[in-house]
Order: sequence, then structure tokens, then C-alpha cells
Amino acid sequence: MTHSTRFSRLVALQSKLIFGGLIASLTATYTFAQSHDNHSNSAPFAPVIATEYLPKNIIYLIGDGMGPAYTTAYRYYADNPQTKSVEKTIFDQLLVGMSSTYPDDDTYVTDSAAAATALATSYKSYNGAIAVDHQHGALPTIFEIAKAQGKNTAIIVTSQINHATPASFLAHNESRRNYDQIADSYLSNLVHKRPVADLMLGGGTQYFVRADRDLTIEFQEFGYQYADQLTELNSIDSLPALGLFAPKGLPAAIESNDPLRLTTMTAKALELLSQQDAPFIAMVEASQIDWCGHSNDIACAMTEMHDFAKTLALAKRYVDSHPDTLLIATADHSTGGLTLGRDGTYQWQGQLLHQVHSLPRSIAKLIMETPNVLNDLNAFSVFLRPHISIDIEDRKLDGLRKKLNSRLAQHKAEQIITDDLKQAIDKLTYTGWTTGGHDAIDVPVYAYGKGALYFRGHKDNTEIASTLIQMVQDERYRQTPTQ
Repeated sequence: MTHSTRFSRLVALQSKLIFGGLIASLTATYTFAQSHDNHSNSAPFAPVIATEYLPKNIIYLIGDGMGPAYTTAYRYYADNPQTKSVEKTIFDQLLVGMSSTYPDDDTYVTDSAAAATALATSYKSYNGAIAVDHQHGALPTIFEIAKAQGKNTAIIVTSQINHATPASFLAHNESRRNYDQIADSYLSNLVHKRPVADLMLGGGTQYFVRADRDLTIEFQEFGYQYADQLTELNSIDSLPALGLFAPKGLPAAIESNDPLRLTTMTAKALELLSQQDAPFIAMVEASQIDWCGHSNDIACAMTEMHDFAKTLALAKRYVDSHPDTLLIATADHSTGGLTLGRDGTYQWQGQLLHQVHSLPRSIAKLIMETPNVLNDLNAFSVFLRPHISIDIEDRKLDGLRKKLNSRLAQHKAEQIITDDLKQAIDKLTYTGWTTGGHDAIDVPVYAYGKGALYFRGHKDNTEIASTLIQMVQDERYRQTPTQ
């Protein structure tokens, strides 16, 4: 079929439709087909966005490593056991589709850098790439495009702010591992002589306050407010601003003084962005869902998911009061090959995870410091109760104690004990894992607010980005900052 024939049929179909949303979706389908016919596979999808669906503001949320097993697990973890039905979560309420995540190679399994590059630029690249192509040429990011139009930009993460995902929105580097270079580039990759991000909240002081250079001082010379404690977040009262609240990533939610720290930071970011006249785009990442997945730590993962769920609900409330805003959420990939149910047993006991109060690695560290807690069953039971309050029959608990005690003299005993504790929790809850890395499973897509209909159905991660970039480019705000 020729392009002209396809287009004629498309126009005929459109004339029969009365809903603007259906017309917009069909037009975008034609544009996508045409782009794939005319260009190579690396060409970004370029939708046509109807003017009435162009959002002023965009809240772009990413659950790092959050495959569909995580959102399913969270539904059962968050379920009210006092009711007969299983309550829907915020993820269930906002689900509109799924997304493929493969990188630009033949592995089908992406890392966070390649996935974030796709989500930030609409182009696929190699694993490890920070917004560059295979020749290390810079790929323009949605933040750079927005900034060039005078819009405000914000990064809110629970990792260090120069980690793979935030870096792919703000920098260009051949390797995600070049943390110092990436941090330095936040002050050299400028748009209109200003840093790309107007607000950055997360961790990473060890990369920004170094013996050779203190980037926080240089940011303050650019007029940025700076805070280095999460408890000082409210001292930031205007943009631009930088908040670095940990040497690397923030403390895990399960052990944090503020287990909803992503929600807290996002609330502050939306407050600051709303004070501005210019539209904004904010990228919010629940970074440590992925870290829990790599560690095969289900209790860790569910507490990170809870923080992300509260953040997503906060963003939805913001859209409800600011209907010119789009909420778009997805994951960069899935991590760990998580399964709910194991060893042929038809059940998952996720509710027990509410009785896990510490990371297994923290419990293991305490055991190594005070090994006498493994001397007898009573001592072990008293020691374990503040950390894991699940009722475990004495025979099984004593078996665990003996196993841990046998590890004390082994090489890397602390890591082995950590793994033993995680596996004990997995057996109690019937949780399974297939890998300590990523997997190729498609990830969920959530959308709400102005323009949400453009994300329905199955999308590649590049299509999500290209649609958002088109929205940023077409939205009519144009204000070049004072030179």
C-alpha cells in the first residue's frame, strides 16, 4: 500500500469519528507508520498532538526496575486483609498500557543508562550510554529542549543525582560509571548560559563535594540555594536550588527517618515549581526499587514501592488541582525476575513483609558485631524480634540460627548471612527470583491528565519520550531567559 493510499483511507476513517481523542490517536498511528516506512529503526516516533491535548506542565515519574510483578506484589502487600475484595492501588487506577525497553543491540535486556537515554531523548543506544549514540555523539534530551524554551526543569530522585537515570536527562557521557565527569558536566552543559536543571533533589555529596572541586559552591555562584540535609528541605524557598541529602543514594525507605522521602521531596518540588510563571517538566525517580531488586530483597522493594505509590498519588492530586498538567509514569526496565509464588506452592504471603523492619544486610552486620546472639534460641529470638517480628515456629527459627552460626567463620560471612536472611524471608512469603540483574519483561505505563490518551496501549520507551518531546515543543510558551 502506498503512503498516499494509506493516508486517503485514514482521512476517510477520520471523517466518521466524532471524538477528538480518537482522531488524535489515529493521526498519531499514521505518523508512526509513515516514520517507520521512511526511516531506519533508530528514527524516533513523531506524533501529531492535537492542540487541546497539549499539557502546560509534565510530571514524568520513573520506577527504576519496577516491572509488573512489583506493582502486582504491591497490590497484595497494601491490601486490607479485613475486607473480602482486594483493593485497587494507585497503579491499578492509572494503568493505560505497557512498554518495551530493549536497548540498541541484540540482547533485549537493557541497563538503566540505555533505558533512561531512550526515555529522555527518544533514541535507543547501548547499555551504559548517557544520552549519547554509538559514536558518543550527544542526543538532545527533553530537559535541554524544555530549557531552551524557557521552561523550568526539576530532577527528584532517591539515588545520587548523577546516577544513570537523572544523568541521562541532564548530561552526555560515554559511560554511566564516570560519576565525577557527569557531576562536573552539570555545570558545563549549559542552555542559555544556565545549568539544565533548575531544581535537583537527591543524594550524591561525595561526587559534588570533592578534594579537587566543590561543585556546590559553584552552583551557589549560579544563584542556587543549597541544602545538604533532608531535614533542611524547607529552607529552600525559591528556584534555582540544589539539595544533596546523602553521600550517594538516600537511606533505604525501610530504615529511613522519613520512609516517604521521595514523596516529601516531590511535594516540595511541586510547591517550588508552582511559584513560577513558566511551565515545568519534572522527572521523579523511585531509584531504589531497582537496588532492592538487584539485592533480591522483597521487603526492601515493597517499602520503596510504598513511597513511590504515595508519590504517584501526590502527583495525581496535583493534576486534579492543575488540569493543564500531564502525569506520565513508567519503569525503565524490570529487575530480578521477581515471582509471587515459589516451589510449586500456590500462595504468596506478602502481608508478612509488614513485619520486616530492617534490611537483612543491617541485621547481618549486627550479628557480626555481636555473634553471641546466635548462642541459643532464646538469645536469637530476642535479638531478631525488633528486626523481623514474623511468628516463626521454634524448630525453623533454631534451624536458621544454626545455619547463621555456621557462617561466622566463613569468608565473606556477613554477605552470606545477609543472603541467608533474605532467603528465609523469601521462603516465609513464597517469593521467588530468577536473577540478580535486569530482565526483558515489558513494563507498565501510567498516564493521567491533559494528553494522557496519547500513551494508551503498547508503546516502546522511545515512543513515550518522543510524544513528550513533541508536547514540550508544541506547547506555546516561549520565553528566552535574559542573557
